[in-house]
Amino acid sequence: MKILVTGGRGFIGSHFVEQALKRKWSIIDIDKLTYAAHQSLPWDNHKNYTLIKADISEIDHLTSCDILINFAAESHVDNSITSSNAFVKSNILGVHNLLELVRGKPSYDRPLFFHISTDEVYGDRLTGEFTEEDKLSPSNPYSATKASAEMLVLAAHRTYGLDYLITRSSNNYGERQYKEKLIPKCIDCLENDKSIPIHGDGSYIRDWTFVKDNVAALILLIDKKVKNNIFNIAAENYLTNLDVASTVIGWMGKDHSSIRYVENRWGQDVRYAVAASKIKNLGWKPVHSKGLFNWLNH
Repeated sequence: MKILVTGGRGFIGSHFVEQALKRKWSIIDIDKLTYAAHQSLPWDNHKNYTLIKADISEIDHLTSCDILINFAAESHVDNSITSSNAFVKSNILGVHNLLELVRGKPSYDRPLFFHISTDEVYGDRLTGEFTEEDKLSPSNPYSATKASAEMLVLAAHRTYGLDYLITRSSNNYGERQYKEKLIPKCIDCLENDKSIPIHGDGSYIRDWTFVKDNVAALILLIDKKVKNNIFNIAAENYLTNLDVASTVIGWMGKDHSSIRYVENRWGQDVRYAVAASKIKNLGWKPVHSKGLFNWLNH
């Protein structure tokens, strides 16, 4: 199988590429190599891996492939609040450009467009869980650009007949995550004798999914040849931000004086929660469903 990956040098994308190469799939990886990308990875010289340094909003050609899976995105909410220009360019204009390039191919050469989205497109809710049929109500520029990209994908399917998949995963964690995200930020702060900044009182809730579990769900959908559908991916592993910070503090032998409470993020989402029953009905389950504490204590 030949797969065109965008953003394969980033956190989730790199884990997908790693597993795909183990399956002997051929991978062409288009990555802009921004600040959060990995400049070197163990498979750089793999015979089935090719890296193309490029911006998805500017490329003018797509090689033939079976699937185009789009991980490329600006993803840090705080950065989007400070300045959303890069988010609009990558997350909206980049997706639009990719769709146009797919649309321009002969029908027999069009790949499945597999778009990686986020649970943040739903916004927050105090109780219950969002399903794939619920309305999108993003709260910040980042999630708004991701929701916009989804609308472009769905419109391309309706208007031009492009086949697609969309997955909306909850907060991922694991190796190779950039230090602006909560868990690696906690670790980095403690290693450098800095205090950990926690928004508000730390009570905001996220559902934490191990990155390899997320990738397993993506590969399951590919194996089952699913198309023209949307799936939530989540582990039902709910923790407050304070829970997460406290766990890292305990793991590293520090105390709670390492926490510094800061003002709330603008547009702060209180709780993310999505139902993953649809993907579970296909046979997926999170192997590390309650593994945050185990992973941190490895």
